[in-house]
Amino acid sequence: MEERGTKTIMSGVLFLDIVEYSRKSVAGQISLKERFNSYLSDAIRDVPVPDRIILDTGDGAAINFLGDIEDALKAALSLRESIRDEDHNIDPPLRVRAGINLGPIRLVRDINGQPNIVGDGINVAQRVMGFAEVNQILVSRSYYDAVSRLSPQYAGMFHFQGSRTDKHVREHEIYAVGYIGEKSTELAAENMLVEKEAKSAAPILVPVKTAWASAASWLDSTIESIMVRFKLATFQQRALYIGAVAIAVVLIGVLLIKPSRNDKALPDIGQVQAASGVQPVSAAVSAVQPHAERRGAGTGIAPPVATVKQGTKKGAEPNADGKTADDQFKHPKPKVSESARKGVAPAGMDSAVGQANEAYISITCKEGTQLFVDGAEKGKIISTGLTVAVSPGKHKVIMTSKNGSLYTQNVELEPGKIAHIKPNFCD
Repeated sequence: MEERGTKTIMSGVLFLDIVEYSRKSVAGQISLKERFNSYLSDAIRDVPVPDRIILDTGDGAAINFLGDIEDALKAALSLRESIRDEDHNIDPPLRVRAGINLGPIRLVRDINGQPNIVGDGINVAQRVMGFAEVNQILVSRSYYDAVSRLSPQYAGMFHFQGSRTDKHVREHEIYAVGYIGEKSTELAAENMLVEKEAKSAAPILVPVKTAWASAASWLDSTIESIMVRFKLATFQQRALYIGAVAIAVVLIGVLLIKPSRNDKALPDIGQVQAASGVQPVSAAVSAVQPHAERRGAGTGIAPPVATVKQGTKKGAEPNADGKTADDQFKHPKPKVSESARKGVAPAGMDSAVGQANEAYISITCKEGTQLFVDGAEKGKIISTGLTVAVSPGKHKVIMTSKNGSLYTQNVELEPGKIAHIKPNFCD
């Protein structure tokens, strides 16, 4: 020890601080310090006494490791693990910050004749500790450069945090050791401790752990390299990087969401009825409608749907649906001329049908176009046109094409008149 004191040496320094120690009561400070000293003693028990110098700072400690440089990291991890395993009901809770540095120190004697350390190595360790959050371990760039090259397991535990400036306007590049909640780095740290303590582990697990640590180290190093290059890049280079990533994301998005022209679905009757403002027909009307449609099959004309009255007449015999024969329909079924049944309006129809109690809607469009009148389906165009008979008055006409286009028009028809309709999508 005396020989080492004659010159400046490079050494690893672990600086520890108990968070909010001075704000606790005397009893609380005693409890915190006793538990802290106990956990710290367990953390450094494997380090030979000649290779360590412990300085009590009151609200923490500074430990100088004169032997292996990784001893500082192992002690910090062991201390943090002991604190995490502590009973959470203990009051006050023990929370510690840690900073590690590799730098020059000189061994001296304090006023009591005990060994002490001075130099930039311990000063930087204290500054790095000051940047740490609760239960976080930070290391300096010099310590990271030395320890990360010892094994892939060590390299996978560090995460670059950037540059920080202390109160003396001095910049420090710092690295975090295993973020709280970050499973990959925590697992690497636990594997390192388990491998040291569990000597009887099966040999087959060693290659698996080594491969896992190597993969985690490669991934962390790659991400760190990308982040460092991005931070050191010029504004133009950053714009190029961002543009390349944005283009890739846009291309992938276009490939994923590009719609097919054949994916368009025709609107169902419920949608058409909602667009026309007509309420759905009752179950009784739905039961009658197929029979009426069969009578008009092949003619291009769908008979109008009968309107069902609510309730029955007194003394009438109700049928299975609860309706009497007299109340089945509000209006008699309109008669459709033979020319209208064939889907063609003959010459002179305007004068011929003027005497009838009917009106007509004639549409001209592409094959497959469907016609709805007041929310009820009236037929589909088979060739080029379709003519249907309706009752005189106001009606809402809706037409849908194969590709999902929707056309609506309000018409008012007099008896014997024909309304000719041709939507824009029929051109």
